[in-house]
Amino acid sequence: MNTSTTVAAGAPARAGRREWFGVVVISLPTLLMSVDLSVLFLALPNLSADLAPSGAQQLWIVDVYGLMLASFLIPMGTLGDRLGRRALLLAGAAAFGAASVWAAFAGGPGSLIAARAAMGIAGATLAPCSLALINSMFADPRQRGAAVAVWMSCFMGGSVFGPIVGGVMLANWWWGSVFLLAVPVTVLLLATGPVLLPESRDPAAGRPDPVSVALAPAALLPVMYGITEGARNGWGPAPVVVAVLGLAGGAVFVRRQTRLARPVLDLSLFRNRTYRPALVLSVAGGAIQGGGLLMAYLHLQSVADLSPLAAGAWMIPATLAMVLGIMLGSGLSRRLRPAHITAGGLGLSTAGYLLVTQVGAGPGVPLLMVVGFTVAMAGIGPGISLGYGMVLEAVPPAKAGAASATVEAGGQFGVATGIAVLGSIGAAVYRDRLDVPGGVPAGVADAVREGVTGAVAVAPTLPGRLGGELLDSARDAFTAGLHSVAVVGAAMFVVLAGYVLVALRHVPPVGGAPPAEGPPEAAGRPSRAAAVTDEREPE
Repeated sequence: MNTSTTVAAGAPARAGRREWFGVVVISLPTLLMSVDLSVLFLALPNLSADLAPSGAQQLWIVDVYGLMLASFLIPMGTLGDRLGRRALLLAGAAAFGAASVWAAFAGGPGSLIAARAAMGIAGATLAPCSLALINSMFADPRQRGAAVAVWMSCFMGGSVFGPIVGGVMLANWWWGSVFLLAVPVTVLLLATGPVLLPESRDPAAGRPDPVSVALAPAALLPVMYGITEGARNGWGPAPVVVAVLGLAGGAVFVRRQTRLARPVLDLSLFRNRTYRPALVLSVAGGAIQGGGLLMAYLHLQSVADLSPLAAGAWMIPATLAMVLGIMLGSGLSRRLRPAHITAGGLGLSTAGYLLVTQVGAGPGVPLLMVVGFTVAMAGIGPGISLGYGMVLEAVPPAKAGAASATVEAGGQFGVATGIAVLGSIGAAVYRDRLDVPGGVPAGVADAVREGVTGAVAVAPTLPGRLGGELLDSARDAFTAGLHSVAVVGAAMFVVLAGYVLVALRHVPPVGGAPPAEGPPEAAGRPSRAAAVTDEREPE
């Protein structure tokens, strides 16, 4: 039974109980993705001790998921528009659960990287389909904004749930058990989704172009490999050539989109002056957050010497602060312009990262780390929620899947880039500052230079005071790397805040008068398709 009601003639239909229960179900995939990322940060030291991956393999274990997610989000958004968003959402969730089981029982670094890649491809179906379903279920702009805020808060709720449950599991079982958290979430979604979620599709959606689908990872993966290897080992011929090949693949991808009648990536979206800055905000915000959190979790376990459970628990205030920021931003957006709310939050995030630059290298709980990331995550929360809401408001309903997929792809590409680039900056500073004491065997020294997790693993095997001296040096060096990443992140927040103030100055508060009026649609819903046309800049 349809519980939506129309409050007045010509007003958008308001959603009812079924739609709100559906939002909870839609949020389960985002919970799944968030839990997966947060527990992996916690599990990294344990799986490194068991599988002994190199420093580069560690980054790829973390990064390949986001890269494959970013590569396939856009074609999966188009595929959902064509085949049905609910159908693809449920199929993707089932595949994600299966790939998670594969990751849990991976026997080596290569197998785990492959499993994470499969998880990324499957996970690419989740976010665009869920956001597009929200767009079709909620016609009222204020209800839609609240639904997006709930969706984002559930995503961040996974960051609270993941470290607690993941920490408990790591304290009692092997590292692979954390990937099995996806199984009950998948089962619940598959059981309730067909009942609560409506099917929606775009009858005019195009067929995904296989060449374009192949070109996306063919461009992203070489670029990321080149950046990672160049930052870690110097910019020799090999990483430069690989990165250039990736950029060439990206150019071919873009050129192909301009020639297709129904492109996988609708380049016309980038001419929308609301959509474009929301995408920039998603990419840059994801990069700062991804790189910063990777360094934070490694510091808490390998430098502060906390257990996975304790490390996850001490980062819960930061996650709760982001949830509060998301909800607060949604409420303030009815009275204040999104540009002012977002830029103010980014200024707060800058202050938080500057606090992180003062974190020490000794064992015990680094309170400055906890306070700094709590402040930073509270500041970035409003921009995340408002960015998704502005995208859904700026595009016509038929393009909701492709548009939300592009923004989500940008965010995931940002996270992957942040982990690779900021993680590599931290690793480079670590190696530069590391002072290996005399008497340490060459093989042990090589393991220590791969990363601080290697130092923690081998230090107890060294005789006398040698192990303690080596561990102190490694912890000091890693803390210097953390400080460098925090400085870079703070500078990026400042630049991003200035950009948002300028680029989004035309966007009114939610429910306010739009910058350009379009004729209402026959069904009474304001025409966001007209808004897209009116907001495009002249070519």
